[in-house]
Amino acid sequence: MSARVQELFDLSGQVALVTGGSRGLGLQIAEALGEAGAKLMLSSRKAADLEEAVAHLQARGIDARWVAADAADEAQARGIVAQTLERLGQIDILVNNAGATWGAPAESHPIEAWDKVMNLNVRSLFVISQEAARLSMIPRRHGRIINVASIAGLAGNTGAMKTIAYNTSKGAAVNFTRALAGEWGEHGITVNALAPGFFPSKMTQGLLAAVGEENMAAHAPLRRIGDDEDLKGAALLLASRAGKHITGQILAVDGGVSAVHGA
Repeated sequence: MSARVQELFDLSGQVALVTGGSRGLGLQIAEALGEAGAKLMLSSRKAADLEEAVAHLQARGIDARWVAADAADEAQARGIVAQTLERLGQIDILVNNAGATWGAPAESHPIEAWDKVMNLNVRSLFVISQEAARLSMIPRRHGRIINVASIAGLAGNTGAMKTIAYNTSKGAAVNFTRALAGEWGEHGITVNALAPGFFPSKMTQGLLAAVGEENMAAHAPLRRIGDDEDLKGAALLLASRAGKHITGQILAVDGGVSAVHGA
């Protein structure tokens, strides 16, 4: 007998590590996984933000805790995994969401800013995925890795958007997802990516103020930008038994932007 659909999406007894989980898209994904029954570990650099996020989740009846660390630093990134395993015993689901951006014309983009973006948006994906797989997922022959990419990794920019490092890093995240899925499928690990379009967040607030929500929404066939629940269903699908036969895929959650703008 096949499982009932509610059972396919049930994450009870599973542990999810969400980097960059204290706000924005990471916190939205954490809510979805926690509401489906997963125990959560959130990480980001700032303890105060994490305390607030965990209190928010616990008020919704979600079992959550936090560890403050800079995922761009190799030792701290490995420490995030170690702390999760020490306190929760396993990692079933890894959401690589921590990210940074930098706006500057390509011809004058600072090298140190390039490195900052790459270290967090690309290097940390590799370090944390490697550690989680080596210490938990491969030995247990089970794992779900969800990388948060972006439609900025599917195409270039024109006009006001001058984010060469961010676009490059998200393009790397897209092919990192595909390559890792091909390599780790034999261990029972699925690796997929979400590619959000424009969502209001601390990272995008400057652009939203400059361009305006109506103008941003006009680029999408659905004539809207993302909200605080638009990633939940997609994340739960990729994290749960319902998505067990999906790997190496990039799911754009963008109101249709990538469908009509050549991404």
